Amino acid sequence: MQRPDRSPAWKKRAGALIDRLFPERQFHLRTGGKVSFARFTQRAQILVACAFLLAGGWTVFTTITYVRHDAVLSAKNNEIAESKFAYRSLLGEVSDYQKKFISITGDLEDNHSLMLGLVEKNATLQQSLTSVSKQLTLTKSERKKVIDAREELKIKLVGIEESMRKMASHNFSLADNLNTIETDFQSALVERNQALFEGTRMRRRIKDLEVRLSDLQEAEELAVQRLTDSTATYIGTMEKVVKLAGLDLGQLLKSHNHKPNGQGGPFIAIGPDDLPGQQLKANLINLDIQLSRWEALQGAMRRLPLAPPLKSYYITSGYGKRRDPINRRWAAHYGIDMGNVFKSAVYATAPGVVTYAGWKGKYGKLVEIDHGAGLKTRYGHLNRFFVKKGEKVKFRKKIGLLGSTGRSTGAHLHYEVVFKGRAKNPMKFIKAGHYVFQE
Repeated sequence: MQRPDRSPAWKKRAGALIDRLFPERQFHLRTGGKVSFARFTQRAQILVACAFLLAGGWTVFTTITYVRHDAVLSAKNNEIAESKFAYRSLLGEVSDYQKKFISITGDLEDNHSLMLGLVEKNATLQQSLTSVSKQLTLTKSERKKVIDAREELKIKLVGIEESMRKMASHNFSLADNLNTIETDFQSALVERNQALFEGTRMRRRIKDLEVRLSDLQEAEELAVQRLTDSTATYIGTMEKVVKLAGLDLGQLLKSHNHKPNGQGGPFIAIGPDDLPGQQLKANLINLDIQLSRWEALQGAMRRLPLAPPLKSYYITSGYGKRRDPINRRWAAHYGIDMGNVFKSAVYATAPGVVTYAGWKGKYGKLVEIDHGAGLKTRYGHLNRFFVKKGEKVKFRKKIGLLGSTGRSTGAHLHYEVVFKGRAKNPMKFIKAGHYVFQE
């Protein structure tokens, strides 16, 4: 008894399809009157068909791969060309940055030259002020001599008029003796005419002296006014520089001026002065006030650190709130970090006295300079320093080399400006220095 066929229907259909496509085949061969045959089984036919399918698939795959190979190579060549173009563009940008860096270096050198020129102009102005003061002193003495000469001429004129009146009375008394003293009378007339001529000449001379005195006074007033205006302009420029640096002008001048200011005494009112030169005197008083303020500002300006401590630099960390470069936490930064080549020269930004030179904790090697008037500058993370405590340094003196000592992640200069114990933004002082150089 046969067992029922329980295979799935799809297996049955697949088997039927295979039987239809690959039936068993026999090949009959006749050779020399002999007949032989060879069987080509169904399994052999399936293996041959699979071999042909694999060969055809491999041929198609290699053909497609060969065709696409050129496209892939073309895409790669395009990417290489784009990379070369981007590299050339980057080289061009690097060249442009180098040119800008050279230009900025030239501008800083020009600014230094302008600052030296400003110092020379200040010295010239001081010399001019000294010469003007001497000229004013000589003018005062000459004006006093002119006034004394005018008073003396007035006294002489009064004497001459008195003499004329005496001679007139004498002529009246001699009227009866006219015939006998005619010669004396003629001589008296000649003397009177001569006295009248002298009186007229004296009046003209007095008038000329008064005109000359008035012209001299106007010229002096104009010179004093020009000098006052020029001084006021310089004062305005220096006050603007102090304001740009972020300092309080009153506190700066108070710290700079150490002269005693004690005054006192009884009040005694004075009447109005009607003498000539009253306006010139008022102008001179105003000029003296302006010059005093100019001298105070000039002394304070010499102490301001308006120049950068490096010839060339870039800011790696600004002033104020920042993320700490080591622990990445928010922290206060009381200076600026200035980057440059390792062991670049570091210069004093203003004249002063070195108050510290050595190792100072996380600052590493530190130099601190006191410029007076409550101003100090600090230079941290130095590789070396060339000054010692108590040494007086001049403006732009080389005080050390840029390094990375202390708490630092790389070569840079930590630069601080302190006014009366409080940190200030050093970039404001550097920008104020740029304004001075432009002026």
